[in-house]
Parts: sequence; structure tokens; C-alpha cells
Amino acid sequence: MNATTKAFPTIRQLPANLINQIAAGEVIERPASVVKELVENSIDAGSHRIEVSVTGGGTESIRISDDGCGMLPEQLPLAVASHATSKLPDDDSLFSVSTLGFRGEAMASIGSVSQMTIRSRAEGESVGSEMVVRGGVIEPVSPAGCPTGTVIEIRNLFFNTPVRHRFLKTAGTERGHIVEAFTRLALANPHIHFVLSNNDKVMHDLPAAKNWSERIRAFFGDEIAESLIPISDADDAIKISGYVSDPSVNRGNNRMQYLFLNGRHIRDRSLQHALGEAYRGLLMVGRFPVCFLRLDMPAELIDVNVHPTKLEVRFTDGGKVYGRLLQTLRHQFLRTDMTQRVGPASTGQETGSGPGVGREDPHVHRAPDPPQSFSSSTQVENQQRQAVINWARTGQDDSTTRSAALPPSLGNPAATHTPSEFSSEFPSGTPAFQPFDDGRLPSKPPADAAPWDTESLDTESSDKNQDAQKSPSVCYLGFQVHNRYLVTQDETGMVVIDQHALHERVLYERVCEKVLGEGSSLESQRLLVPEPVSLTPAERTTAIDAKETMAKIGLEIDDFGGDSIVISAYPAMLPHTPPADMLRVVLESLMSAGKDPDAKDLLNHLLSTIACKAAVKAGDPLSPEEITALLEQKDLYHDTHHCPHGRPTALFFSRDELDRMFGRLGPRGRV
Repeated sequence: MNATTKAFPTIRQLPANLINQIAAGEVIERPASVVKELVENSIDAGSHRIEVSVTGGGTESIRISDDGCGMLPEQLPLAVASHATSKLPDDDSLFSVSTLGFRGEAMASIGSVSQMTIRSRAEGESVGSEMVVRGGVIEPVSPAGCPTGTVIEIRNLFFNTPVRHRFLKTAGTERGHIVEAFTRLALANPHIHFVLSNNDKVMHDLPAAKNWSERIRAFFGDEIAESLIPISDADDAIKISGYVSDPSVNRGNNRMQYLFLNGRHIRDRSLQHALGEAYRGLLMVGRFPVCFLRLDMPAELIDVNVHPTKLEVRFTDGGKVYGRLLQTLRHQFLRTDMTQRVGPASTGQETGSGPGVGREDPHVHRAPDPPQSFSSSTQVENQQRQAVINWARTGQDDSTTRSAALPPSLGNPAATHTPSEFSSEFPSGTPAFQPFDDGRLPSKPPADAAPWDTESLDTESSDKNQDAQKSPSVCYLGFQVHNRYLVTQDETGMVVIDQHALHERVLYERVCEKVLGEGSSLESQRLLVPEPVSLTPAERTTAIDAKETMAKIGLEIDDFGGDSIVISAYPAMLPHTPPADMLRVVLESLMSAGKDPDAKDLLNHLLSTIACKAAVKAGDPLSPEEITALLEQKDLYHDTHHCPHGRPTALFFSRDELDRMFGRLGPRGRV
């Protein structure tokens, strides 16, 4: 061979150990990946108790022990062989996988980059067996004493791949990833007793739980557990169950969204989008709900063989799954009173107990309490209260009835006593209480005067007019304060309402009914000169596919050749919005949804903006008639507990919470 001869590369078969090390780069990313794969094997083995112990963030040692079915001695070498598994009894099983593992890569990959010891004893066997694997080199199997089940110890992870070892984070960071992997597996299997220890210190000891909410509470505490709304829906093929959080409990990212498919934790953008759509109008922009949802469906309807980590799946009918989840959540929200509450939940019959309990429907009236025997003092108190209620409703003071109902000790002291008589009742040396400097008694207010109208009755008429202008508007349903909030009550407490947020929600629902109601359509305005718009290839394809859907909301387009389309008509209700900008907003909704959304979904952003602009603002005074109309409309529409942008429209103060704040429950009941 001379110097000018070109050397061609030679194709060679890679050795098995090198193949496993390459595969480990994708399957075993960090110590948390080892914990995930080994615990999944323990779950597939039918274990009732699984213990995980880590040292040094998992890089020094990881120990997984279970009480599952165990392995026979002759099966141990196959357990660490590449592409060997007990999860696929035949070739067709790949298309209906019902176990967490099935690829046969994890054990071989782990054994090739660590020092692994396996001890296992099969059920019914009198003695166990042990096998050691050092960097992919398998030592002979030897007898060992061990209980039924399997114990796997991993030491010096990535000892023979220094590049991968250098990319690991600190021990604390790696421990955090292990805890997250452990959390996902323990949440998906509440019937199994899980124990997690770090550096010989127990972090989690979770006995088997009958209720999933108990396992959730053990991980995330009372704040999350007490805000959960139960979800349950099932048909012939798809079953959805679990919990979602009240909108008042949310996060700045989607890490607290746990989705489980047939017991497997998954990440699916389509399902997360459905979750976001269900909470649209209930959360502020940039906030994400908390959820713990389980989906169960036949294994043949899904494909889990997408990625070695098995976090991604494909559905045979993704649109149906998306629609079912969205419909289930929205239906549950319509049946749930999600008015934001202040302070801890009330106790007793008003709120019930347990996650998601105590959310009463404001439209359902509770049965009146059974009659009780009242003392004379209780009757007097009730008559006083009724007199005040009658005054608040009619503006007239039935002073005759009220005075007759009061004994002398509870009557008007100003009518029977003078300041000097009051002073004689106190010991000598105690000054008499005189509310006015000249000793005069206040003049009697008019019969129809409200409490805030009784001040300074002897002032000038101009001052009276100025005070009257500052007085809040009152109607029989409630009153306005600071020209921005409405105060009202129900049978269980007091409600403070943001007038702008409530009016915005009412207008939004009315506009949706008018625009998107049955048999109605959105009026469109044809352009005198059609406007061409340049789009990316993906946007153009989406626009052409959704041409009919966009026509329903008044946006008419046609193909213009290349990557351009032309807009010939757009909604007439948006004369100041450029057609091209509105088209891109609609396309963004279409592309992110992954399905054909309905017209209301497409117009949500636009209609909510219109409602916000048209609603009364903070600082706008309302007349009693306007207050009455707004509060009466509150119960005519759904989701009036939040405005379209996700802000709460009302804060609820329960009667128990008010009693607690004012110390009426005694020292033990105070916060």
C-alpha cells in the first residue's frame, strides 16, 4: 500500500459490553434513572413492600429490596443480558404491554456502568442465590441466604465512564431527582408500602393506603390535600379518576401535574393542554393547576414503545382522550362551588370533611333547622333582628313594634334617662359619660335613615349633601363600599365581591351566548381589498385544515399560493384589530390544542378582552338598582366565581371564621 492509497473505514460488530454502555447513556441518565428502573421491576414482580436506600446522592450506593416473586438461580444471568425480559411472553405482547418494563435494556445498562450485586429467592424455594456484575463482567451465581424477593445493590455508579460521572450534579441535587422519581412511583401505587432512606435516615415511610388522598397528603401536606376536588368518570374504554386542585392553589410551573396512564407516570403535552383549557378563566396567566389524575384504558389503545424512558406515549385516538379529559373536568367544575374562601375551612355540617368536601352549590338551599324552644330573651333578640332586616329591605322603621318588643332594660336609654341619672349610677369621683360637649342628647334620626346617615344631623345642608354623596349605595341584596366592592351574605357567611371582576364574567357569558349560541353565528365584515398574510409552512397547513372552523367565527380565508393565505372577511365586532394579528392568535390556539377546538375556545381571548373593556371599573359608583341587577345575575351563569382572566370575583368569609376572628369561639378557637 503506497502513501496515496485511501484507507476505507472498516465496519465492525461492537462488543456486547460497549453496546450496553452506549444504551446506558440514554436509559440511565442519572442515579434517579436507576431507582426508577429497579423500582418498576419490583412493582412488576408483585411486591407489597419496597424499600429504597441511597447514599451520596445515589452515586455511592443504591439499594432496592422487595418481597416480590423473586428469581430462580438459572434466571439471574439472563436478568442482566441485553434485551432479555420476562414481560413479553410472546411477540404479539409488544402491542398490548400491561407492565411498567418490557424493553430488557435497563438491567444490562446498569450492570455495565456500575458494580451490581443481586440477591434473590423465588417463592417456594428453600435457598436464594447471589450474582455479582462488575462493569458488565458477570461472575458465577452462588447460593445465598435471603428472604423471598429480590435485593439489588448498586455501587460506584458510572465508575468506568468518567465523562458521564463528571456531568452529575451535587449529592443534594441528585437526591432531589431520586425523591421525585420515588414520589411518582409511590403515587401511582398507593396499595404498596414504600420506604425511602437517604444516608441511613428515613425520609418517607408510606404504608399501603386505601384512599389515594392519604398518599397525596403524605407527600404534599394539608394545603394541597384540603384543596383537592375529586374527579371520576368512566365509559366502556376510558376511565378517568383522581383529584385536581381548587384554582386558589396553583403553581408557577407544571411540575405538580401528575398524570398516570395504567399505573405509569407519563408526560403528554396534549393532556396538559386539556388540563389548561379546563382551567381557562379560573387561573391568572402564567399560573398552572395542581392535579393527580389516573387514566385507565385497554393496553391495545396505547403505544408505550416510544422512548426508552417510557415517559412518552401515543394514543390510538388522541382526540377522544383529549375531549374526555376536558369534558370531565369542566363538568365537575360546573357542579362545584369554587368561590375563594378566607381562612381555614369551616367545620361541622357546613363544610363536611375530607378533600373536596364542603363545596356546597349556592343554588341548593338547605332545609331549615327544626323548631326549638326559645326563652323570652331569645325571642326579643329575634324580633330586634327581624326589625332591622325589615328596615334594610323597606327603608321604614317600625319603631312601635320594636319598642313594644323590648323590655325597659333593653329599650332606648335616652328616652328614660338623663345624663345626670346615668352619672348617679356610678361611684363618686367617676365622671359621667357625655358623648356631646354641651351635654345634649343626639336628636332622633329620621325613621328611614341608615346607620351611616345619622352623623352630624345639625350640620349645614351643603355638608348633608356632600355626606350623602359619599354614602354607599344600599339594596336589599347588599351594598357597595369604596365604589369597587359589593358586600352581601348567604346562609353560611359573608361574601365580598369585586364588582369589575363579576361584571366582566357576566358580560363574557352574555357575549358568548349571543355570538356562539345555538343557531346563531358571528357577524363578519368582508374586506374591500383581501389582505394576504405570509405564514410558516406549519401555520399555513393548520390554517387550510381549519378553514371551516375559522369560518364559524367570522374569519374567512383562502389559499394564496406558496406559504401565503388571503383573508377575505373577519369578525365585525373587532373593527380595531388587524386581521393578520387576529389570524395568528387563532392559529396559535389551533396549533397548541392539537385538535379542532370549538369556536368558543378560539374566541376566548378576544371575547374576554371585549368583556373587560365593557365592564364597570373599580371606582365607578353603582346605584341600588345596578347593584341588585348585578348580584341577581351572579346566579344566572356558570363560573361566576372567577373572571375570564382567572381572578376571583368573590371572597367568602364563613360564619365560623368570622366567629373565630372575633374570639366568639373562646381562646382555643382563635387563630
